[in-house]
Amino acid sequence: MTGPQYGVGIGWRPEIAGYVAALPGLRFTEVVAESLHPHAPVPDALAELVGRGVTVIPHGVKLSLGGAEPIADERAAHLYECARLLNAPLVSEHIAFVRAGGLEAGHLLPVPRTRESVDAIVANVRRTQSALGGVQLALEPIAALFDWPDAELTEAQFLTEILDRTGCALLLDIANVYANARNRHESPTALLDELPLSRIAYVHVAGGMEHGGFYHDTHTDAIPPEVLTLVKDLCARATPPALMLERDGDYPPAAALTAELDAIAEAAGWPAIT
Repeated sequence: MTGPQYGVGIGWRPEIAGYVAALPGLRFTEVVAESLHPHAPVPDALAELVGRGVTVIPHGVKLSLGGAEPIADERAAHLYECARLLNAPLVSEHIAFVRAGGLEAGHLLPVPRTRESVDAIVANVRRTQSALGGVQLALEPIAALFDWPDAELTEAQFLTEILDRTGCALLLDIANVYANARNRHESPTALLDELPLSRIAYVHVAGGMEHGGFYHDTHTDAIPPEVLTLVKDLCARATPPALMLERDGDYPPAAALTAELDAIAEAAGWPAIT
């Protein structure tokens, strides 16, 4: 995508707000949209980042864009309010479903790679876009521990058709690329070669672990060397606007976070922000 180049960033979480605020070169971060309340003040630590020119992106986790049911209008409106409060140039959400028939899964679940699914996702995305008032929407493919049978499209075809029909940007989680390729016994770089990398809005980088014969995208473990290699492979093919470290629990000491941020910058060939 054209636009600002933000470099390396890290996801903002209350538990590490002090660490994030102290990063001297930080220009980009992300906050879970559902953790913000449109009728309450933005947390002081986030407001201070916005005030000093750091771009803060609301990242939704509960829209259920991949569900067969229409998304709830109030959830899309909440995403817009988050963007307004933070003066964000874009928002992001997942290509996944989290509820059906009134039941909440409590987890991001994969959708079948069928043309019927594409139609349902496109309809939900357009419904969301109508609430966003022109704010750009980026879509993130998830890490999945299983695939639905009878796929009609490859992952690259599935994603590309959704992006083409909606005009959305791509939030590429390079750790998800690694996890899915490892669990499917496929090549992660083959997917990179087939995706429209020019549509990338930004990139997630995260850690995981092997358990029960599967690689789990945990966001609570260190980034494995293979994911850093994929960062290097990606940046050899395209220059994304930002690479963002995701950490969602079991937070390590500040020195360990710094080492991971520096490792991401080194893999990408970008300046360190620490």
